[in-house]
Amino acid sequence: MIKQTTLTYAFKLKMLHRAVLPRLVLALIFVFNSKNLSAQEPPRREIDIDPFIQNLITDPSEEADYSELYESLFALYAEPMDINKVNRDDLAALMLLSEIQLNSFFKYREQLGSLISLYELQAIPDFDMATIYRLLPFVTVHPQTLSLAKSLKNPSQHFLIVRSGQLMEKQKGFLPADSGSTASRYNGKPLYGYLKYRNSRAGVYSYGFSMEKDAGETWWNWNVKRQILGSDFSSFHAQIMNQGKIKNLIVGDYQMQAGQGLVMAAGFSLGKGAEVISAAYRSTLGLKPYTSALESNFFRGTAATFSISKHFELTTFYSYAKRDATVSNDNDHIASSLPVTGYHRTASERDKHNNLSEQNIGTHLLFKLPSRAGQLGLTLLNTSYDMTLQKRNAAYNRYEFAGKHNLIVGLHGDYRWQNVHFFGEAARSESGGLGAIAGLIAALGKKFDISLLGRHYDRNFHTFYGNALAEATRPINETGGYAGFRYAPNRRWRLSAYYDYFKFPWLKYLVDAPSEGYDSYLHILWKPNKRFNAYALYHQKKKQRNAPADKNEDGLFSTVRKTATINVEYEKPLRFSLKTRLQSGNLAYIKISKSNGFTVLQDVSWQFPRLELSARVAYFKTDDYDSRQYVYEKDMLYAFSIPAYSDVGTRHYLMARYAVSKNMKLWLRWSQTRYANLDKISSGLNEIQGDKRSELKAQVMYQF
Repeated sequence: MIKQTTLTYAFKLKMLHRAVLPRLVLALIFVFNSKNLSAQEPPRREIDIDPFIQNLITDPSEEADYSELYESLFALYAEPMDINKVNRDDLAALMLLSEIQLNSFFKYREQLGSLISLYELQAIPDFDMATIYRLLPFVTVHPQTLSLAKSLKNPSQHFLIVRSGQLMEKQKGFLPADSGSTASRYNGKPLYGYLKYRNSRAGVYSYGFSMEKDAGETWWNWNVKRQILGSDFSSFHAQIMNQGKIKNLIVGDYQMQAGQGLVMAAGFSLGKGAEVISAAYRSTLGLKPYTSALESNFFRGTAATFSISKHFELTTFYSYAKRDATVSNDNDHIASSLPVTGYHRTASERDKHNNLSEQNIGTHLLFKLPSRAGQLGLTLLNTSYDMTLQKRNAAYNRYEFAGKHNLIVGLHGDYRWQNVHFFGEAARSESGGLGAIAGLIAALGKKFDISLLGRHYDRNFHTFYGNALAEATRPINETGGYAGFRYAPNRRWRLSAYYDYFKFPWLKYLVDAPSEGYDSYLHILWKPNKRFNAYALYHQKKKQRNAPADKNEDGLFSTVRKTATINVEYEKPLRFSLKTRLQSGNLAYIKISKSNGFTVLQDVSWQFPRLELSARVAYFKTDDYDSRQYVYEKDMLYAFSIPAYSDVGTRHYLMARYAVSKNMKLWLRWSQTRYANLDKISSGLNEIQGDKRSELKAQVMYQF
């Protein structure tokens, strides 16, 4: 980044400043010596968050939805944080720095003042070059603070994205119904559509909107009462920040993250995976604009965070949003489920579209300890519906939420002592159900980190916007303990592992008795230089569930899912990259059956001055859908793809990104899956006659 002599000189000047020199003299000397620096910040590459995401999601799960994580991380990637103003929770949310590195950074900034340049990161104790390179895309140095009026004339993001695409083969839902048939069909065209606009400046303001329709849905639907405004889904936000006592003000769609996610959790949840340490802790990030195309898990209304004093912050918000609901056939005032697929293609799906009114009123009070070693927070969320929610009468639904109203109250806190970070949260829902989670992250020297976490969620604990760490998709009916560790003996090797034990005191869907299980994960990374890295991982999860329907067996049976992966990557920056992956996995019902599968793939990317090409060729073979293989695929900007490879066949895609001009970029992506043993793909209205499934997509981005 810079010559070592310059670095040493700058660092010594900092040390001298702490001892004798006034800050002004130090700044002048640093400026005079900045001839060795080409700029205050290293040049930023073209935005490409895919490598970063792939390192976090090494073993994708069907139970997790990573779209919000992608959207949240990309927002930071495209609009980096001011390194001199960022707080600990915001920096920890990147999942890049260890406890020792976080402590070193804030101690350095507290003792020596604001960083003059990002090059100065090299002077921070415990920061190595690999960490700095990973951190650089997410941070910046702002030498001056612009007013709101001036910021509007000088945005850091200002763009419009239009994306469309469709399957090349006809699905049954788009074909004419047979003569005399009453079967439903999709109402719209097979073309997918997406539009996104955003104008913002980090730390000052943001506004934008997005519109989206899935294949089979129609454009220009208008039903103001149901909040259907033109497209199947539309979203808008306007935000201002750091204006006097108003720290954050949002009108439109937004999310809130507080504590460990028992009451409110936004999109920075990674869950269990490759990041075995940082994923245990959830940062209190507060209010964030909602910019994703997912049609659930957000608030719609107005929210504000006020800086009451040096140590107190108060957030209040109100939301009125329409949600999809399945209305009972016997009583049109009862909703039996709240679908979150976002599909409104057929008449029955459209009947469920935004037919339920949901109102949320909430507040969050945050107290930051004067010692800066921690914080305490109190959260209240009151949710009410205009219909009674009552799930179908089944034993496993006995303790699920029923009614129109839910009040949940939570208390969270965290405290740092030396290199140990303690954190926790407890909450109570209106039903009397309790939820609690507590843990710690500790750095045992520079080479070894551990995380420990315990959790308990009553069977009648009801949280609609919570997303705390859990084995199930929701924090309910679960008790568990998690332990993760990471050992890095040197810069070339890193060993990561976790073990998670869980039990479910009450019944679950397809589990007709209390059950238990465990989840274990091992990841070994070898990175001998900046261009080459290889890793191997082994993941095993054991759970109990009912026997397969065709086995006619009673009682619970243990299932074990295993995944083993070897991944090798080589990159020549700004030229090309290669990735080879071998992945195998199986699902076994112990003493009953076993399903095996594997996939092998080759990725390659080429970069030219104005053109980037990315391609994949993959071969997969699985016994059935139980042993399907999930693999992350590179996609367009603001698009996300983790398809399931199942049966026997090949999967390949080719994507091109072309810079038409300084302000305009164009993406084209073609993908196809070919099956060796099928003459019909999928089922129902998604059925395709034939042995291949092809998709063509295009995207245009204009940066103003």
